[in-house]
This record gives sequence, C-alpha cells and structure tokens, in this order.
Amino acid sequence: MDKLDAALNFNREALNLRAQRQEVLASNIAHADTPNYKARDIDFSSRLTEAVERGRASQSMSMSVTSSRHIRAEAQAMPDQNLLYRVPHQSSIDGNTVEMDVERINFADNALRYESNLTVIGAKIKTLLSAVQQ
Repeated sequence: MDKLDAALNFNREALNLRAQRQEVLASNIAHADTPNYKARDIDFSSRLTEAVERGRASQSMSMSVTSSRHIRAEAQAMPDQNLLYRVPHQSSIDGNTVEMDVERINFADNALRYESNLTVIGAKIKTLLSAVQQ
C-alpha cells in the first residue's frame, strides 16, 4: 500500500494545491471592486516541492460541540502565510491590485491544469488496476 500511495502522492498533492489556488484566484476575482484589496496568489512550484518532500502540513481546526451527542469534526484551514501578494502591472486609484485580465488567465490556466492532472491520475489508476488484474 505504501508503494501505491507513493505512486499517487505527487499528483494528489498537485491536485490539492491546484484546488487551493483556484479558491485564491476566485477570491481575487470576487474582490475586483473592493477598495484597497490586494490580490493574492500561491507560489505553486515551491509549495508543491515542499508538499512532496515533507508532506502536507495539515492545519486543522476542531469544531466546538455543545453537547456530548454531537459528532466531533475537524476542518482544514489554508494558512495565509503561504499566500503571496501579486504586484500589479498597472496601479489603481482605489488601491485595489486585482487585474481582471491577469486573474481570468490564471484562473483558466489553473482550471485546465487541474483537469489535466485528473486525467493523469485516472490513467495511472487504470494502469495500476490492469496490473493487479493480470
């Protein structure tokens, strides 16, 4: 099982980071008209290298319960310290650094790479299944 986990680890970490980046980019787009909002992004390559080498840093938060009959749960938190501020190409009067053209391109590129990563994982799983069945 460890070899199976290792075979899919890189792609799993890449998918997780792509999903996190998509959330950050969507937040940038949503705040395009918010005065003084600073666009954020993730340094994907360094975060992926770190996640593969050291494992994902799980920062989870326990949800509080008010009764002993409640189900205990944890929620994953995305640390803000790993988010970088984007330097705008053109300044804005209201201090907002979101550039919609840049955000749309990054959003579409990240979505395409997410889909291709899913395709690669699907192909790997099919290959592993055919090896097990023979």
